Formats: sequence, C-alpha cells, structure tokens
Amino acid sequence: MPKCLYTRAQGSAVPDAIPLLICDDSGMARKQLMRAMPRGWPFRITQADNGQAGLEAIRAGLGEIVLLDLTMPELDGFEVLRRMREERLQAQVIVISGDVQEEAIRRALELGARSFIRKPADAGQLEQALLALGVHAPTIDPSLPAAELDLPSVGFRDAFREVANIAMGRAAELLARVLGVFIKLPVPNVNILEVAELHMALADAQGNRQVSAICQGYIGSGIAGEALLIFHDSQISDVARLLKHQSGNSSPLELQLDLAAIVIGACLNGICEQLDLQLSSGHPMVLGQHCTIEELIRVNRNRWKRTLAVEISYALEDHDIKFDLLLLFTEASVQVLQRKTALLIN
Repeated sequence: MPKCLYTRAQGSAVPDAIPLLICDDSGMARKQLMRAMPRGWPFRITQADNGQAGLEAIRAGLGEIVLLDLTMPELDGFEVLRRMREERLQAQVIVISGDVQEEAIRRALELGARSFIRKPADAGQLEQALLALGVHAPTIDPSLPAAELDLPSVGFRDAFREVANIAMGRAAELLARVLGVFIKLPVPNVNILEVAELHMALADAQGNRQVSAICQGYIGSGIAGEALLIFHDSQISDVARLLKHQSGNSSPLELQLDLAAIVIGACLNGICEQLDLQLSSGHPMVLGQHCTIEELIRVNRNRWKRTLAVEISYALEDHDIKFDLLLLFTEASVQVLQRKTALLIN
C-alpha cells in the first residue's frame, strides 16, 4: 500500500480532510503537484508511483479525489480509468498528463475523468478543477503557516525524465496531427551510458533488423548533443503511406527527414521551454541507411563515448510502426542540465 502523507495545519491533522490521491510515476511530478495544491485546503494526501498502486489506493478509500497521470508503468492512466469504471469506484478524477494529444484528452474524459490539465500543472487551473468537483475553499488566516507536506525526494534523473516526458508528449501531439493517428507513449528512459552500454540499449530495442537513422545536432546554453531518430526499414513504406496525403511525390528518405525534423524539433523545444535554454539545431542528416545497430554504433562510436541518453519509443496505434528517438547529451552538458533541473526541483 502506498505511504499515506498528511496535510497539516499548525502541526495538527485536519480532522475531516478529504482523501486525495496523486498517482504519477515521477517523484518530480508529484512534488510539483503538491506544491501547486491550494494552500490550507482540507486534503489528506496519498502518493502512488504507478497505476496498479494507485488503483489499490482507490479501492482502499484513499482517493475520493485522484490526480492521475496517463503515462505510467504497471497500469497506465487509461487502464486505471477503465478498471475504475468496471468496478464502479466512485473517485473523482482529474487527469494531469504530458500526453496532450486531442485523442488522449477525448479518451480520458470518455472514460470518466472530470477534467484534463496539461503538465506541468498550473496552480490556478488545478484550483479551478478542484472547485468544479465541489470542493469548498476554506477561509484561511494569512498569519497561519503554510501546510507541512512530506514532499518526495527528487534526484536529477527523475527530474530530467519528467522534463523529457512533457517534451515527448508535445512532440506526440504534433506528430499525431501530421500523421492522423494516435501515438502510444512510453515512460522515457534516462541514463548516463558508455558507448558499449548505449550499444546494448539500442540492440535490445532494435534486435537484428535493418534500420535507417536520421541525426540532428544541437548546441547552446553550455549544452551540446545529437538527436537520433531510428526507423525499422520494414516500416518506412508504412510511414510514407501515412504521409503521402501531405507530401505528394516525396521520396521515402525525404519523408524520414521531414518526420525527424518534426519529432526532434518539438522534443527539443519542449525541453528548452521547461529549462529556460536556447539551443540551435543543425539540419537533419542521414546517419545510416539499411544497416544494423552494430554497424551504426561502429561507425559513430567515437562521436558518442560517454553520454546522457534519453530514449523514447513512439508506437502508432493500429499500425505496425514504431520508431525510437534518442537524445544524446555530451558528458560536459550534464552539469548544466543538473543546475537547470535543480531550479525545478527546489
């Protein structure tokens, strides 16, 4: 059962507090939500770091109100909503997610969510969503101290993963509009890897299939790196068919370059907005065509060495299409990113 965290006023638990559950796999996201909660409102807060734990907390009566993420391990937010409806659980749900595709919002509301807020949650929007549920704002004496909350401890990887998660969602929203499909989103992987470890991570994702890769470099604000978009060769023609209605007679390679510019540009812009960075990007270029991951790594191993790697796998619903985005930051960039994310953490 998730640990129960109590909102306190003047050192004493609120006697008739409303059970409120924050269900999100990111400690960073939970910390941001707890800080955004209206001051002094009568909530008893429980945290769950995956959908299964969140569902168990709701069954146990720890979430009359639920702040629910969509992209989570174990059970995603859509599945939590489905099971709540099947079991007729009466919690009122506010979805707070980085997946901002129109279809994601429509599905969440259709499954019973009362409202949808984009990450990172705005305190004013959160307050209005709570008021819409019928929660009454208490009269607060401004001389009283702020509520004491047991905020999650957040490290760099957790914080940067949440930044990448929000950026990933913005890229998916744009991609969904361009392709006219729903994009299934993963939990991003964030790791500092040696080139051999990067090789293994890519090999696990791609297997022995032939791939083509588009690369786009970026630099600025003390940060440098490369974004890598990897396509399975067997799926390129399927992607081309989805884009044909907008691209005329463009070649498959031109379509890959266009798609890379959309996905990489949206992801980098999302990261820059959150961390107050300014990055300049080069033009997308072909890094490898019709090759194996082993060949791709062998040719480029001197460029990557030790790197902060963000891995995001986009999958298109109802299509056998999946491509992987890797954001590779140089080792020297990590210190800058740590300073920037520390501003969000603290």
